[in-house]
Amino acid sequence: MNPRYDEILARFDELTSLIADEKVIRDNARWRKLAKERSDMVELVAVTKRLKKLEETLTDNKQIIAQGTDADLVEIARAEMDSLEAERAQLEETFQLLIVPKDPNDDKNTIMEIRAGTGGEESALFAGDLLRMYTRFIERKGWKAEVLSSSETGMGGFKEVILLVTGVNAFGSLKYESGVHRVQRVPATEASGRIHTSAASVAMLPEAQEVEIKIDPNELRVDVYRSSGPGGQSVNTTDSAVRITHIPTGLVVTCQEERSQLKNKGKAMKVLQARLLDQARRAQEEKYAAERRSQVGSGDRSAKIRTYNFPQQRVTDHRINFTTHTLNDVMDGALDPLIEALRKADIMERAGQRIVPGE
Repeated sequence: MNPRYDEILARFDELTSLIADEKVIRDNARWRKLAKERSDMVELVAVTKRLKKLEETLTDNKQIIAQGTDADLVEIARAEMDSLEAERAQLEETFQLLIVPKDPNDDKNTIMEIRAGTGGEESALFAGDLLRMYTRFIERKGWKAEVLSSSETGMGGFKEVILLVTGVNAFGSLKYESGVHRVQRVPATEASGRIHTSAASVAMLPEAQEVEIKIDPNELRVDVYRSSGPGGQSVNTTDSAVRITHIPTGLVVTCQEERSQLKNKGKAMKVLQARLLDQARRAQEEKYAAERRSQVGSGDRSAKIRTYNFPQQRVTDHRINFTTHTLNDVMDGALDPLIEALRKADIMERAGQRIVPGE
């Protein structure tokens, strides 16, 4: 029997006692941390208990078969073995997924950035399609999305759009979407009916808390200017748009969604904090790049991660060789099968297990 079973159950019991302890309850920060750890273990504990029970039953059945003293009991034990072994194998896979440490950023809100890439106006239209896809996914999850910044084109596409996505496990689900998304279809602007290939990039950043990213106001250059819409048309007559430059890194963030300069500055600071946190996170991940070369979950924005082929109604995620022919459903926000496959591949990779393409 796996020795981890007893360790897990003992820790869960310990946490149950601790969060009921008056001294711990008075320490609000510690209580919240322990309560969350216990909450995160509930599914793991249920699987562990069932695995223990299965292994005990399998051991008993093997003893009955080996002894062979009671023909009826032996027959019953043999009949149960296949189903018990199958259930154990399935639960062991789930167990391996659950024991991998959770990314501490998973529970955070997400800064989503979508940008048109190669392909001109068709790329901008595709960026708009991705925005609608993610908006529908967010609605399905019961999350909220707030536009922090956007730059539309004359035909309804987007050069760039930045959203704040608020919801339980938002970053944990959306982080696998970072990268280059490629589309193959006949553009609305194509008269001859030829299939074109264009691309848009997506970045998912965990929203930073002020305690995580300290920004020195002296390292910022804040410029204000007049907001403008498609074609340069004036949106309002005050200098409400804000551009913030983080001098040490050269990062530049703009926001003109609100009529209030103060609100635009607040939104721009959220994006800047998220980008600085992402930069720090990426620098840390680089230290382990030689040991772990998986694209899954790495958020490598330079990598082509997915292709949307409209003529074949096909969506292919190139990181795990996952293909589905339900493109219309995917574009309508049905992303769970893709995200779940990516999550599983990422966890298995982090657990040190080899991923077989297409599994």
